[in-house]
Amino acid sequence: MKILTLFCIAFISLAATAQKAKGPYLLIDSKNALIPLRSTKADVKIAGKIAHVKITQTYQNLSYSPIEAQYVFPMSTQAAVHGMTMKVGDRVVEAKIFEKQQAKRIYEKAIKQGKRASKLDQKRPNVFQMKVGNILPKDEIVIDIYYTEMILPVKDEYQFVLPGVVGPRFVGESSESEDTFENTHTEKGIADTFEYDVTVAINAGVIIQNIHSKTHQIKVHNPDAESAEITLASTNVNPANRDFILSYDLRANKMQSGLLLYEGERENFFSLMIEPPNKETKTIVPPREYLFVVDVSGSMMGYPIEVTKSLMKNLLSDLNENDVFNILLFSADNKVFKNESVAISEETLKEAFLFLKGGNNYGGGTRLLNALDKAYELPRKFPSTARTMIVITDGYISVEKEAFERIGNNLDKANVITFGIGSSVNRYIIEGMARVGKSQSFIATSKTDAYQVAKDFKRYIESPLFTQVQLTANGFDMYDVEPKSVPDIFSDRPVLVFGKYKGSATGNIGITGYLGKRQVHHTIPLKHGKLSKQHEALKYLWAREKIKQLDDYAYQSNKNSKEELIALGLKYNLATKHTSFVAVDQVVVNKKGKVNNVNQPLPMPKNVENSAIGVEVEKVTKKYVKRRADYHISINSKDDQKTKRAIKIWLRGSLFAEITKLLRSYNQLRIQTNLRGEIVKIEKETNGLWSTDNQLKAFIKKLPHHLRVQHKTIITIQNNSTKKIHEPLKM
Repeated sequence: MKILTLFCIAFISLAATAQKAKGPYLLIDSKNALIPLRSTKADVKIAGKIAHVKITQTYQNLSYSPIEAQYVFPMSTQAAVHGMTMKVGDRVVEAKIFEKQQAKRIYEKAIKQGKRASKLDQKRPNVFQMKVGNILPKDEIVIDIYYTEMILPVKDEYQFVLPGVVGPRFVGESSESEDTFENTHTEKGIADTFEYDVTVAINAGVIIQNIHSKTHQIKVHNPDAESAEITLASTNVNPANRDFILSYDLRANKMQSGLLLYEGERENFFSLMIEPPNKETKTIVPPREYLFVVDVSGSMMGYPIEVTKSLMKNLLSDLNENDVFNILLFSADNKVFKNESVAISEETLKEAFLFLKGGNNYGGGTRLLNALDKAYELPRKFPSTARTMIVITDGYISVEKEAFERIGNNLDKANVITFGIGSSVNRYIIEGMARVGKSQSFIATSKTDAYQVAKDFKRYIESPLFTQVQLTANGFDMYDVEPKSVPDIFSDRPVLVFGKYKGSATGNIGITGYLGKRQVHHTIPLKHGKLSKQHEALKYLWAREKIKQLDDYAYQSNKNSKEELIALGLKYNLATKHTSFVAVDQVVVNKKGKVNNVNQPLPMPKNVENSAIGVEVEKVTKKYVKRRADYHISINSKDDQKTKRAIKIWLRGSLFAEITKLLRSYNQLRIQTNLRGEIVKIEKETNGLWSTDNQLKAFIKKLPHHLRVQHKTIITIQNNSTKKIHEPLKM
């Protein structure tokens, strides 16, 4: 274990490049710490195109008092979270789904009653929060979370993404107060504070080719040509600080409209994967105006901005000679390349590259909404020319819905394409802005990716879309089809449609649409679909798609959406914005019902600088920046070093805030126990004399009755700081 001491930005100059995020990051500088999360492991089983995932989180308590652990972790934007269990010793408690406020009441009541309990809340479609309460000293509580998702090919390559970490979020543009992103992150380069592992088993039903990961080193074992077992290699460094991306090929050269079917006791479900004919047809691309909106905030400093520059160079170089372009750099402020868009030429490209190299405007908060407003205000070069806005960012903001609203309300001004830059981007906003903007999203995790996605973008704008797609049924009674209107389909990116049906799976489904100016018609006989009890996940996936339409990407208010979401969550056992999982172990283990709250620190995402998290200094008479609370603990006892180390963990863990507060008033504190380990006295030192006062008498009531020591013990806590530690500044 490692000791965690609050480490905040110590120089005002750094605040110029730092963005406003509510949690300070941590400096891990010794071997003892109160880390509630011991490990997180993912067990992934992919059958055909459906992934079944079990996330196992193991929580522990190395302190001397009961704790409540809180952990904010990422989730796939496609995941349908449909189950949770809590294991305490040999007992396994299956979590139940409740309306969110009811779940909160049940959980809090259980904690007050002294029962172990856990609660899973969705904060964003890709951000969840786990709370585990009444973890006793030396306890281990194991939480299993179950979800499923469909895997779609991109350019004939299948890709499974397991998000690794929730990156720091800029909250400065949010009008609502929430504690979701008040997380503490470790400093860049610090080792993971918990064990991390991923295992994947693929049963494809066809030959699997070219299994690889661009994010992690893996080991691959093939029991046969149609299956594979993948594990992480031991050589990975800090594997939890980035998304795990696994890619493999199941190649096909003709139109693929995979049809899966499931017949339940009360409802029948189907999924249909649609992609247009695989023809290398290029369309005549009319002149367009491209407006590049580029994130240069604090979280993009260092490697991400270098990837962005490489991407921009490739994108600009690939534009057609009749196109015009402009660039808007954004962070806390905006900086525009030209007053109006300019034509592509050797001279303008050279100017643009020099503009991107300038770093004077780099750093600060990620004010995306302000940038979008500015971008929409920029005049068109030619009123009759279509405009495409290209947003390049890591997405580390908290105003996703507000961004969707901006884009949705301005579709007459521009469609929006997005590029996510980084190892753990906020895929919710990257995918959502493109979805609302009637376009596509791309992800670049490295400079190599930057080159490839630029080529993908070139192919995207030059290839005809499969448009005006319509589904018809002949002899097949389908209903509740989601999405209700099929979006335009890019040649390399198929679309999934989910629905229900009545009766038996007979007849056929017709697919019609336009590839360029040519009408295309394709018929899928239901007898060619795959009907299986193993496709039970389709009921969760249908409900998840319905939720996307109702809430995830909805930017217009719907008074009935909350009730519909609650009904969907309760009926299909899904975690949603308004439904949560709760598990309660009925054994009372903490009669006082009091717990110390401990937040699990998150890894700083790979390649993200510490400037992603910043401090805004208050405007007071004298400016101070937050400093590290520093104190020394000495223990006079005949107990062994292991016992002394455990005491230090306790004092620097659950009592950290209380002791820091006391040391603002006193230079030294002294805690004494008797031979039975009972705490009998706590004193302060003043001018060499030891005494107590009412503040210390109140503090002693918060301590346990006794410590696990075998001898009389004297603990001395000394303030090492030579300057006064001021109250934490507002962030």
